[in-house]
Amino acid sequence: MAHIVILGAGIGGLPAALELKTALGNGHEVTVINSADHFHFIPSNPWIAVGWRKREEVSFALEPVLKRKNINFIAQTVTKIDAQQSQITLSNQQTLNYDYLVIATGPKLSFDEVAGLGPVNGFTHSICSLDHAEKAYEGYLKLLENPGPVVVGAVQGASCYGPAYEFAMILHSALSKAKRRKDIPMTYITAEPYIGHMGLGGVGDSKGMLESELRERHIKWITNAKVNKVEQDKMFVDEHNEKGEVVKQHEVPFNYSMMLPAFKGVDPVAAVENLCNPRGFVIVDDYQRSKAYKNIYSVGVCIAIPPVEATPIAVGAPKTGYMIESMVSATVGNIVNELTGKQPDKVATWNAICLADLGDTGVAFVAIPQIPPRNVTWSKKGKWVHLAKIGFEKYFLHKMKKGVSEPTFEKYILKALGIERLE
Repeated sequence: MAHIVILGAGIGGLPAALELKTALGNGHEVTVINSADHFHFIPSNPWIAVGWRKREEVSFALEPVLKRKNINFIAQTVTKIDAQQSQITLSNQQTLNYDYLVIATGPKLSFDEVAGLGPVNGFTHSICSLDHAEKAYEGYLKLLENPGPVVVGAVQGASCYGPAYEFAMILHSALSKAKRRKDIPMTYITAEPYIGHMGLGGVGDSKGMLESELRERHIKWITNAKVNKVEQDKMFVDEHNEKGEVVKQHEVPFNYSMMLPAFKGVDPVAAVENLCNPRGFVIVDDYQRSKAYKNIYSVGVCIAIPPVEATPIAVGAPKTGYMIESMVSATVGNIVNELTGKQPDKVATWNAICLADLGDTGVAFVAIPQIPPRNVTWSKKGKWVHLAKIGFEKYFLHKMKKGVSEPTFEKYILKALGIERLE
């Protein structure tokens, strides 16, 4: 009997556990380790931050779901991974041995790379976690009482731009409904070389489409931006040209700001010798398997993917939900292969599919593959995207609560987009 341990129970880790157990049955043991005892649907965080969702609507307890599927669950933080001995140490000093390890931890939020950034030791909000989104909502309520300038965006090195665009548009919509928008100037600040780049080099007419959306909402923007520091009510930003030269320095005032940080790998993963790149992201081969340790696999935001292209200011490549799902399916298939005496042969389809809610409408992007040149580049706008994202939230949460392991993007998102299959 093999013991497969999964670190993390997010959009990658929880489906991985369910799919592995379905594929392996009770002949092998599956254990999930997660620092929190609840699953949180992170894509709902922009709605949390303006009060359109509550915690109980987008989260549920993990143990009952996993227990029903005969999957072990440990709500602890991992402090050390001994990859040579295939052993994990937890914060309560417990140790576990594994035959296979699946790292699905998600990222470490690197607020400390910019002075004054972040909701704990800084002056900006975040929507990267449910706790942060709830604190952002508290700030939103204060903004309604004390209207003033707003700054939204993503700092240098960030790799997840969709939620920043979403939040800017959703915040505009929420403020408009509250009859406060006219008192609140908004600025979008991003390391992207142009609006709509999104770490993907653009998708179709994403530049024109998103510029139009920002103009329509009277949101100004600064691109090629490096945030040097943040103070109590002011952000210090250098704007660069295509050569990376500073062309303008901005001191942008704000009463409220939400800025996405750069990501790194979590400490115990980054500390494993030869496992990760300098940023702490797991280096994997074509089969989602570590190049240094053949019994370690990794999926999701915590794996190393190079930027799509060189940019004047550092811009990371995103890992979208469909891409993560394909990584999970490949990982499960390859572990099953190994346990049945075969070689890994399953390869993830790194295609990017993004549904971005804009408050009362939405935009959808498809890039196949994610890294250009592409076979398919497609973008559309419409209220149907807003409705599709709401529908997918409900569908995904329902399936995960039931412990159903079927690929939800393939079942729902592709149908919503009118796409039967991705190659």
